[in-house]
Amino acid sequence: MRLRSVRQLLLDFDNVLAHYRREVRVARLAAHAATTFDRVWQALYGSGPEARYAAGEVATADYLRMPGEAIGAEVDAQAWLAARMAATRADPGAMSRLLALDPALPMAVLGNNGELMADAIPCVVAPLALRLACRVPCSGVLGGRKPEPRIYLYALDRLGWSAADTLFVDDLFGNVRGARCAGLQADTVRDPRTLGRVLKRCRLA
Repeated sequence: MRLRSVRQLLLDFDNVLAHYRREVRVARLAAHAATTFDRVWQALYGSGPEARYAAGEVATADYLRMPGEAIGAEVDAQAWLAARMAATRADPGAMSRLLALDPALPMAVLGNNGELMADAIPCVVAPLALRLACRVPCSGVLGGRKPEPRIYLYALDRLGWSAADTLFVDDLFGNVRGARCAGLQADTVRDPRTLGRVLKRCRLA
């Protein structure tokens, strides 16, 4: 695919910038609540609050209350963030490639996450925090989920970026296709090496 000039870089989070292990997060919350792993897993993923929160269908306070009621223990924002960050590690290869880019190139992160992740993401990818400059328009805040084309456009509107000269990268082709439908340049990235190839092809690296 022949790409046009790129002036901004929009990045997926999980599996592009960082590695996320759900089982670690669930175990951490189970220890916090003094309950079983299976009970926490069901509370988070079996009854659907995660997907609803990432789509902006429930407010943060309601989202935190749902698993808390299911497991019989309070889950506040601090406990939630501690568990999520314990389960998430920045990919050093991706960090290295992105930090080597022109410091003037604006970067942002668009993941399928609720608003709590806007606080967690800059902490997980701390070396990139200054480059991101708080540009983390999570899908839950935008009121939908990738690959809906409107979500990319809402994110770009908040960022003040144009679609035509923004490059979006994601590990899922469905999300890449959604970005292309919204007019962005987009490509699939599954590891630091493929990220490096895309950046080089776009003459960013």
